[in-house]
Amino acid sequence: MAAASGPIHLRRCLVSPTGAHSASLIFLHGSGDSGLGIRTWIKQVLNQDLTFQHIKIIYPTAPGIFLLISGGFSMGGCMAMHLAYRNHQDIAGVFALSSFLNKASAVYQAVKESHGELPELFQCHGTADELVLHSWGEETNSELRSLGVSTKFHSLPNVYHELNKAELERLRSWILTKLPG
Repeated sequence: MAAASGPIHLRRCLVSPTGAHSASLIFLHGSGDSGLGIRTWIKQVLNQDLTFQHIKIIYPTAPGIFLLISGGFSMGGCMAMHLAYRNHQDIAGVFALSSFLNKASAVYQAVKESHGELPELFQCHGTADELVLHSWGEETNSELRSLGVSTKFHSLPNVYHELNKAELERLRSWILTKLPG
């Protein structure tokens, strides 16, 4: 198989900042979804786009690319943790919504072998999630914290495997602490 001779162009949705662009956020979708799909879902939950004064939001359709902050929902959050802690430990932070790492994840070994500061992890997980169990998200958070990762974990009572307005508002606040204007 021949190697690619040029850049790979991904399908993606963009939400431009409302003011001067000074940072970017990549929001990854879950398995079987797309960049447009996760953006549409967020718009349905919030009754508007997730927007920031100074942050451009990129919703790529897998395979994804990563910069500044990265994160996602479900498998998108898992991918973001793998890429942040194994390959891009210099980013400002990583978020994982309704996501987890398996107990033998290569992420844990990479974190053990890291030298220096690691990106902070922001997690939200519904207590009623029957697809990706809440306890799996908690175990992931606990293991990463025990290895020295600064973490924030928010349990969302009675929330299933879905996005939630309170969750997205917490995420927005956390993003603004990591990428202030």
